[in-house]
Amino acid sequence: MLVIRSKTNNPAFNIATEEYLLKNKNEDCFYLYINDPSIIIGKHQNSLAEINVEYVKQNNIIVVRRLSGGGAVFHDPGNLNFSFIKNIGKQDKIIDFRKYTQPILDVLNNIGVNAKFEGRNDLTIDGKKFSGNAKHFYQDKILQHGTLLFSSKLPDLSSALKINPLKYSDKAVKSVRSRVTNISEHLNLKLTLEEFERLIIDHISSIYDDTKRYELTDIDIEAISDLVKNKYGSWDWNFGSSPKYNYQKGIKTKGGHIEVNLEVIKGVIRNVKIFGDFFNKRDIVELEDKLKGLEHNHEAIKSGLNGIEIDNYFSNTNVEEFVEGLF
Repeated sequence: MLVIRSKTNNPAFNIATEEYLLKNKNEDCFYLYINDPSIIIGKHQNSLAEINVEYVKQNNIIVVRRLSGGGAVFHDPGNLNFSFIKNIGKQDKIIDFRKYTQPILDVLNNIGVNAKFEGRNDLTIDGKKFSGNAKHFYQDKILQHGTLLFSSKLPDLSSALKINPLKYSDKAVKSVRSRVTNISEHLNLKLTLEEFERLIIDHISSIYDDTKRYELTDIDIEAISDLVKNKYGSWDWNFGSSPKYNYQKGIKTKGGHIEVNLEVIKGVIRNVKIFGDFFNKRDIVELEDKLKGLEHNHEAIKSGLNGIEIDNYFSNTNVEEFVEGLF
């Protein structure tokens, strides 16, 4: 088994590395990484419906869609992420998260932390979640990865994943919010995140044969960087891959109330209806038509409305507050 410790906190690079190892390395791999503040979205989720858009934007939190299913998770420098990438037989393709979370439980139990596997894919301490796990099958291989909240800023986690009062109607998988805790709060002896990480690596080395440390080569890094450029760092993958959804929100302005209704398919606005008690000089249908075909993201909409005098459609309203109301 190759034990690999990431040298970057770039979430897009680290998530891309998991796919690269899964699809390009014949050996089993155990991969550890820590990300800068980011939200990692499950493959089948509607990205915008999982995040607090305003908070994420103000705090420069990166949003990355991963290869596996499941719910959205918050990463920061106090959260350690682990991945098992293993060759398995066809008969082993069973959705059971216990096998690859047990080593983590062993480490914690050995240092006196009463950690347990609960529910479908969670690790808990005293009923509070500190690890969520997800998996993805590729040919006869498995990728199972999980979070380990060690000393994360839990208020940031809560704020980043707290949904604004928006209305989304879709069939995407929704995250289930749980009470969470940090591992560090339950330690009898002081332990740094680096020391905890070392305990995990030592334990993995003791239970898997032929374990050896591996550093990504220049060839590996170049291929992973291409994955970041073409996939994990792109709007198309992180937002455009969201399932079809309908979005509805009321915008309160000095000029009156505006209700926006969008139908979004593959991240692109396909249908628009705008209602409200506002006053206008020009037919609102003109504005609806200008929004159709634009990507449902701030930059695309601002660009598409460039040169438009929004006051012609909504009196006493500026472009910024109208665009913000679309998220």
